[in-house]
Amino acid sequence: MKFTLKDYQTEAVADVIKNLHKAKKRWHEDTDTQAFSLTATTGAGKTVMAAAVFEALFYGEDDFDFEPDPTATVIWFSDDPSLNEQTRFRLLEASDKLNFSDLVVVENTFSFERFEPGKIYFLNTQKLSKNSLLVRGYDPDAEEAKTGQGNLLSQAKPDLRSHTIWEVLKNTIEDSQLTLYLVLDEAHRGMGATASDASKKSTVVKRLINGAGSVPAIPIVWGISATVERFTQAMQVAQGRTLLPNVEVDSKRVQDSGLLKDTIVLDIPDETGQFDTVLLRRGADKLRESTEAWQTYCEAEGLKAVVPLMVLQVPNKPNLNDLGNALDTLFEHWPELKSSNIAHVFGERTNLKLGNHTVFYTEPQRVQDEQEIKILLAKDAISTGWDCPRAEVMVSFRPAKDKTHITQLLGRMVRTPLARRIPGNERLNAVHCLLPFYDKNNVKAVADSLMHGGGSDSEPTMHGRRVLINPVNLEPNPSIKDDVWNSFTNLPSQLLPQRVAKPVKRLTALAHELAQDNLLPDAGKKAHSEMHKVLDAAFVRFKDEISTARKEVLTVEGVSLRSNLCDKKMSFDQFVEQADFAVIEDAFKRAARFLSPDLSRTYAEHLADNNEDAYDREEALLDSHTDIAALGLVHEVTENLNKEADDLTVKWLDKYRVEIRNLSDERQDVYRQIKEMSKEPQDNDILKPRAWMLPTTALEVDGSETPLPTYSSHLMSDDKGLFPVELNQWELKVLETEMSRPGFESWYRNPDRASQDSLAIAFMEADEYKLLRPDFIFFVRKPDGSIGVDIVDPHGIHLSDALPKLRGLAKYAENHKSIFRRIESIADPTNKGQFRLLDLTVPKVREAIFTATDAKSLFNSEVAEDYQTI
Repeated sequence: MKFTLKDYQTEAVADVIKNLHKAKKRWHEDTDTQAFSLTATTGAGKTVMAAAVFEALFYGEDDFDFEPDPTATVIWFSDDPSLNEQTRFRLLEASDKLNFSDLVVVENTFSFERFEPGKIYFLNTQKLSKNSLLVRGYDPDAEEAKTGQGNLLSQAKPDLRSHTIWEVLKNTIEDSQLTLYLVLDEAHRGMGATASDASKKSTVVKRLINGAGSVPAIPIVWGISATVERFTQAMQVAQGRTLLPNVEVDSKRVQDSGLLKDTIVLDIPDETGQFDTVLLRRGADKLRESTEAWQTYCEAEGLKAVVPLMVLQVPNKPNLNDLGNALDTLFEHWPELKSSNIAHVFGERTNLKLGNHTVFYTEPQRVQDEQEIKILLAKDAISTGWDCPRAEVMVSFRPAKDKTHITQLLGRMVRTPLARRIPGNERLNAVHCLLPFYDKNNVKAVADSLMHGGGSDSEPTMHGRRVLINPVNLEPNPSIKDDVWNSFTNLPSQLLPQRVAKPVKRLTALAHELAQDNLLPDAGKKAHSEMHKVLDAAFVRFKDEISTARKEVLTVEGVSLRSNLCDKKMSFDQFVEQADFAVIEDAFKRAARFLSPDLSRTYAEHLADNNEDAYDREEALLDSHTDIAALGLVHEVTENLNKEADDLTVKWLDKYRVEIRNLSDERQDVYRQIKEMSKEPQDNDILKPRAWMLPTTALEVDGSETPLPTYSSHLMSDDKGLFPVELNQWELKVLETEMSRPGFESWYRNPDRASQDSLAIAFMEADEYKLLRPDFIFFVRKPDGSIGVDIVDPHGIHLSDALPKLRGLAKYAENHKSIFRRIESIADPTNKGQFRLLDLTVPKVREAIFTATDAKSLFNSEVAEDYQTI
């Protein structure tokens, strides 16, 4: 893969591969047809995950111990040819193994008898309709009406071809040397509204799933969609098809990954009236501000500039004169704007005359790359599968009743331009929506809808995404002293580990990046050299085990059946034969999957170079492959190798920590992902925030607004040095108490979402690592003039994760107690305002937490103290 998969993507790919392997086995052994779906919210990278699956299917995947499937042939099916073309491009963009000839668009000229293995064929609904040349000679309705096998050859065949596409499908399915996989893109489309639709006239998709006439059902169906309810319902009434477990991606992990923008800002008028031109000018200002911010950031990072885009959303039947007036407003307010900077994606698909302006048409999938376009006129959701990461501002002329159209389009604008979160800069992690015809009473409906992925009620709630209404901009507080900022940026945050992580691969990845950044020249060779020493030592440490394993590699044991024709008796005789080259190579490849293919190759050369007894180089390599095959059979060798690889990785990450911090955000993000390729949580530097956006009012249920209280001395502030806080009474009491303590210098409201300027601490719950983010960090000026750092976390004890979080905080305090003055968890166990605290810097408190059975008893025990509030 050209892209490094996010952890949730890696896990989803592993689960999909497992399902495909199981489905293939059941099909060839029992002719049992299977189906399952991959469910992930818009923007999760479903096509990238599919590319990784296809690489594994065609070429194998060592990380998942998955052998290639030489019988695999894939149909990628959707109801939109342009969506297919977009998908084909993305697969080529993501994969370094799939090539252009592997991705075949089935045109009317297709003339093969069956689909070939190792290829992905793109089909769409129109290609299987009655009027398509590909199906001439086959009437599916007539075939389904027949009681017996239909005759596919009853009419003339398509010009220049001997087979209809349905015959090609039939031949492929019935070929025992092939396995046909059907991938349904946007799997919910074309399935009918409910399961009862199965009794109605079959759709093309259902004919593929259930079969039609003499064409059998496609053996394995994999649906991909953000919403799969209709797909699942259709599968439940499919004829004899078994449902495998669906692969579901947690939407919170998608949001945490940085692939989606964290914040959606809604700008609305503060008073009633006609404000379309006012907010249109404001939208242009937002776009210019965004353009300048991206230009500054990209220049500092040495990146190609991101060119933001504004989407001007209009009703389905717009008044062309009104649109012309809107363009007049834009040109007057933004004199640098050119006619070539404006385009539309209306269904008319032709250039439009709007007042004094000619606006050209462009295809939706081309907008992202046509960076001269700065203003895009659109109606509703533009098109299925469309997305434009550089679209950062939207001005909607839709009326308040068109909430759905607004949220659907905004849902297509949430991908981050660089496929990663910009550290500490919420302005560059946000999309702005200006709603001239909305007011405070109806904007809440839009905000509620946008908390769902893609703005669709059928998608999961997006935990971690914020919707802000008329927020205030915050920047680093100029009154905060440098030693406070230094203390802040030296705080150790933590990263969640990946489940799929091989230590040797992680070490190799780190070596590659260190060499690329000129931090450690020839790092790859040095890493392998160190691992060669580990394996050399294994021959001494595990001498007897390896000797026994080597004999197993060099011999093949079996049994032969002896049958006596006279007395009809049978017997089994054991035999032992010497392994040949093919057997040894097969054992070597199996061992390489455990030890790492790249390391196995270089270690084989290392052994061969030092083999003085071999007759020639070929014999020396055969001996080395035999030795490595034996190593792979000794579990202790693999365990020891993995430990040493992990130790060297940690050593190098620690050694080059400062140099890595001085790299660009993009390069630092690469090392962060390598840190995550661990089985245990890893420490990571917290970053200084650059730009925040926060609400200044609380929106009540009745639509009214209440001003939020503001406090000084926060690390981030508005132009008046103040920070608005949205806290409950308990949290406010803690904040005011800590600010009144002697020596108080400043404070930090730790963001409760995934961002690199948020202090995260790992904890274990139900055998799974999660992250907690303590509420407050306080900075205190000690008597000697140095800065002391306190973590104070008001801790709810009524939830099931209360004790696991305390244990995670206690472990963190144990490992980092020298950095902090206080680490305290505060709770009200009686619900009467009698606050109690646990000081986690105290060993006996941590010991009590590790042995406790519930959180409430801890705060009521003798290891807790009273927390005196003001």
